[in-house]
Amino acid sequence: MATHHHAGTARHGDAGAAATARLLRETALEVSRSAREIRGVAARAGAVLGSPRFARSALRHPLTGVAAQWSLVRALTSGAGLGFALGAGDGVLRRMGQAGEVCGRESLANRVAVTSLRLRAAAVLAVHPELGRDPGMRRLMDAVTGDRDVEALRALRAMLKDKGAERAMSTVAPLFAELSAIRALLDENPLNDEVGWQIATGEALHADPWFGISARHLAAFDVGEGAAVPVEPAGDERWPIAGEGSLMDFLRNIDFLGTDGRILIQDVRGPDGVVRHVLQAPGMAPGKPRNDSPQDFVGAWSNLFDPESPYTRGILLAIDEYGLPAGADLALVGHSEGGIALMNLAQNSAFCRRFRVTHVVAVGSPIDNKKPADARTWVASVTNQHDLVPTLDGRGAGSGSVFTPHPDWYEVDYVDSSHEFPLCHSLGKYLGNLEDDLADARRDIDEALAPYRGPVVRSQVYQLKDRANPPQGYPLMAVPVTPVATSVGPVEVPVRYYDSSAVVAVFAVEADRAAGLLSETSWMSPSRVGRRVLVALSAYEHRCVSLGPYNELSLAVLVNDLWRPRAHDVLRELLRRADTRRTGRQVTAVAVTTAEAEAAAREVWGQPATRASVDVRLAANRLHAVLAPEGGPDGVPGGPLLALTGDLGPYAPAPHLDSVLYGRTADATLRSMVHCEGRQRFHAAPRVRLRCAPGAAAVEEPLVRQVRALGLDGARPLCVLSAPEYRARRGAGAPLPR
Repeated sequence: MATHHHAGTARHGDAGAAATARLLRETALEVSRSAREIRGVAARAGAVLGSPRFARSALRHPLTGVAAQWSLVRALTSGAGLGFALGAGDGVLRRMGQAGEVCGRESLANRVAVTSLRLRAAAVLAVHPELGRDPGMRRLMDAVTGDRDVEALRALRAMLKDKGAERAMSTVAPLFAELSAIRALLDENPLNDEVGWQIATGEALHADPWFGISARHLAAFDVGEGAAVPVEPAGDERWPIAGEGSLMDFLRNIDFLGTDGRILIQDVRGPDGVVRHVLQAPGMAPGKPRNDSPQDFVGAWSNLFDPESPYTRGILLAIDEYGLPAGADLALVGHSEGGIALMNLAQNSAFCRRFRVTHVVAVGSPIDNKKPADARTWVASVTNQHDLVPTLDGRGAGSGSVFTPHPDWYEVDYVDSSHEFPLCHSLGKYLGNLEDDLADARRDIDEALAPYRGPVVRSQVYQLKDRANPPQGYPLMAVPVTPVATSVGPVEVPVRYYDSSAVVAVFAVEADRAAGLLSETSWMSPSRVGRRVLVALSAYEHRCVSLGPYNELSLAVLVNDLWRPRAHDVLRELLRRADTRRTGRQVTAVAVTTAEAEAAAREVWGQPATRASVDVRLAANRLHAVLAPEGGPDGVPGGPLLALTGDLGPYAPAPHLDSVLYGRTADATLRSMVHCEGRQRFHAAPRVRLRCAPGAAAVEEPLVRQVRALGLDGARPLCVLSAPEYRARRGAGAPLPR
């Protein structure tokens, strides 16, 4: 189907204005060809001037050689010749030309190319007379075409102030490509000249037009191997995905998917009974770049210049997971960045050998610098002239049908009454235009998509990401696990704590009191600091754990080496890894909230665990840890038996240290190691206080009884270690012969 241009419902000039615009574009095309020829002449002249053979010849024949050299120099530097065109040469001449451009010198080829761009801008004004009547736009155009960058910035700032960002950007959009190229050719930056030439001559861009930054450097910000994960509706949620195949249905699907990284693949049974496939890809999300999704501004730039981007790689992974058969008919429908990514696939010869890409429909996408690898692929491009995004490939409204690089595409380049950007770039706006204003274009595209019109027999949504997510808890949890039988069923060890909060309050108690807790293991000596012994009361809220969620309160005494105890062992041993450490904490009482946690504590780690109601909350630097009797038949727990609550006070970051915990069975000591990670805080002056409830009920709870025996009722800890985000793994207890 031939190239098609549609003006929408709003009229911008009559038939005479359209004819004038076409004449201006044709003239601009001829002028741009002349500019290219002049540039070629300058390049050849510069190559001769810089040729070593020409220099040696001039030395052998100085009378004629020097005269010839001088003639070339004048031709390449004189305003009556090629202007200052040394930059068209190579080596030293090119650097001299760039230095001259920095100093404000211009070449004839650049000036002729700018004339071509001004003719294209005049063609836009012929069909958009409202732009010529806009004083802010006139001021901006005069400043850009007059090479007055400061004045251009002031004009743009004034437009932003007077119109707002949306109206200002949509006003500039029809002339964005031409103004960018004129500025690139006239400014003192030699790095962006090539981009200006690419826009002026209708070639594919390889850098940004403002600073001349290479596409390769821009694409370096969009990194990742790409990933695709199939997703389904949550619970009873129903997604409004169309059950029929048509242009509007495909675009509504894309509108539903949004810009959070999802794509859709559908199987459609056509009128001939053949099942074909449609891949639908949304555009970029507004705002700052996101490292989790390829659908952002950096990703759009990367897709525009680099066919190998995380977006395209993610789509390929989704296709592989979906299981499309080789040789299948495939239609690609995309909006904005999605259209760019799909055209990257369509121009991939290996992809087109694997599948038969029959159709590509891109809405609001800058795809003019791309070409399908299969010449049979039918391409449709729908763009709003006030949408800034489609002009990022260097082809704007001034290009028209004269500069089109793809005369066999079906192109709809229209205007409507709504000029606000980015509103006019939204897919909802394009849907409204196709529904109400572009009936002929909608009908033509639907006619081309006739093989894909029919019932949908399969749909699958995929979540794309820049990078594949590692397994949960990686690398700490990436260890082999072994089931261990317990009274309530098998328990996988090591036990993995994926998401927890942890608080360890350290108290100093009298040595005799601590020794009373270790009376059954008289050979185990508590670790002393001066004349006192350190004990730790630990509170945990385990939100995600391989045992199932539970809370925990435990009391432990810091103990020395079991065989060769020495003074201050615990301080020296903190510098060792857990697997080489001889000291640790002897757990004397544990209260947990689930039967699975109780069985693991007793049977895997040898700890005296009991079931109770434990409420642990760590939020806003405040701790709330309360122990209460387990609920009765009504499930309501009793009154508090023990509470460690209050403000944790100021803190300093501290490294996470792995732990060694000791437990007891009837005939052995069990040593288990806890490997942990996460951010830990050290509170040197905590304001929390430990309190025990009075009465006989409190005495019946082992943990409360031991706290009282240690004389800690009403005490404040020496220090506290807290970790709002705590991850750990704890292995099985290893029996020691003591």
